[in-house]
Amino acid sequence: MKTILTIIALCLTLAACTLNEDPRDQINEEEAYTSKKALFRNAVATLYTYIGGNTDGQGLQGTCRGVYDLQTFGSDEAMLPVRGTDWFDGGIWIQMYCHSWTAGHEIPKNAWLYLYKVVTLCNHSLEKLDEYQELAGSDYDRWQAEVRALRAMYYWYLIDLFGDVPLVTSSDVSMNKVRRESRAKVFQFCVSELEHARRHLSYDNSVREGDYYGRITAPVCCFVLAKLMLNAAVYTGEEKADYYRRCVDYCEDLRRSGYELENFYPNNFIVYNQYSRENIFVIPMDKYIYNNQQQNLFRSYHPRHAAAFGFSGENGSCATLRAMEVFGYIGTKERDHRLPYNYYYGKVSDLSLNEIKDRSGQPLAYHPEAVKLDLSGSPYVETAGARMHKYEVDKNGTNNGKLMDNDIVLFRYADVLLMRAEAMLRLGEDGHDYFDQVRRRVDMPTRDYTLQNILDERLLELCWEGWRRQDLIRFGQYRSLYDGPDAIDESDGHTSVYPIPASVIELNSNMVQNKGY
Repeated sequence: MKTILTIIALCLTLAACTLNEDPRDQINEEEAYTSKKALFRNAVATLYTYIGGNTDGQGLQGTCRGVYDLQTFGSDEAMLPVRGTDWFDGGIWIQMYCHSWTAGHEIPKNAWLYLYKVVTLCNHSLEKLDEYQELAGSDYDRWQAEVRALRAMYYWYLIDLFGDVPLVTSSDVSMNKVRRESRAKVFQFCVSELEHARRHLSYDNSVREGDYYGRITAPVCCFVLAKLMLNAAVYTGEEKADYYRRCVDYCEDLRRSGYELENFYPNNFIVYNQYSRENIFVIPMDKYIYNNQQQNLFRSYHPRHAAAFGFSGENGSCATLRAMEVFGYIGTKERDHRLPYNYYYGKVSDLSLNEIKDRSGQPLAYHPEAVKLDLSGSPYVETAGARMHKYEVDKNGTNNGKLMDNDIVLFRYADVLLMRAEAMLRLGEDGHDYFDQVRRRVDMPTRDYTLQNILDERLLELCWEGWRRQDLIRFGQYRSLYDGPDAIDESDGHTSVYPIPASVIELNSNMVQNKGY
């Protein structure tokens, strides 16, 4: 009998372990579940192997051609322009910018396979915890809750990206039984699972090094629940005041848990950022222990820029003109103080502030205003676009800077404040101070408390963190920046979800494609 393992192609290369444990699939079952310690390691801890990654399509962030790229390059925040002979890549980045992706596009396929791989591993772990419940003893409820919460978080990513998806809670499901469930039903499943989990999980900080480092805890559940409630109208098709009220309640729970803004914005992204008071959930990074990679910095840097740090640069990703308008680099808006924390623009220097030279011996400078979809023939083919600056460069990084000691930030408290401000405004309440707290931290003046200003603030505060696509959809502003004569018609909203990969539908005649594809 073919199982869901077959459907999601679990034979893909598995990511390296983030908890420095031997992956479960490399030992036999007799060894995997012989003691309580072994049960935890192989049914719970090993699942965190997959939060980060070191190959394309694997991990929630840090790698390329997967979940993060769908959320970032499918939005108006960032792009990968064609740079002469570089970055055409079969047209996949043009399609991301133009929203002209099809069911055969590589990146949605990678994300689907990766997300369901982790769901299936969670299902398998839950079955093993049930089988060895006596061995788990008093820790059974807590370990089970942790795995259920992790699975629910992955289902949240699935409904956010693909809409209606199969809801599979067993690792042994016949292929002909797998059908898509409504987005609303899977949404309710996620909420129920996370609510259950947070009642059993510790409120310990998941960012601090120790027993809970990099793990799902009650605050992580609260953050995901707040996101689910804020986006509930998108996921369920119904806008209810109760959803926004519950979002506010989860945000308050996080405030009471002791999270607060760092005094200095960049401290959340420095080397050894595990001391941040603001970060809630991260991908642990340690170049001597883990194999998780952060590829996004040097995917963005010009080769000469990267070489000044001792690494190689791919000269690819950059900010769009829209992003530069919101930041006030171009246009009439006030320039935001977070601009230099998030982007390299103009002349650039090395860590000793020495000027970096381009190939001709002139000062290397990035030109944000010169970016366009195809830079072939442009004098700015190598230098157009503001580049990613979010994370401090680890000068001792290895593997061309991809192995670094800055934990990759997935969830942080500034987002909680902005979620709370937005939910309260949608309720007709005054949450202006939560909005202003984020601006005051970077010495920016108050702004009118409007939905548009909140949306702009979310880009200013959270750029490069993988939220822009989701935000634009919630605000009804999700559409491609491309306005050429062959621009696709997005008026039916079909691009707010990605297509189900064609290869998945070929394996299962019960799977129905999303409308518009």
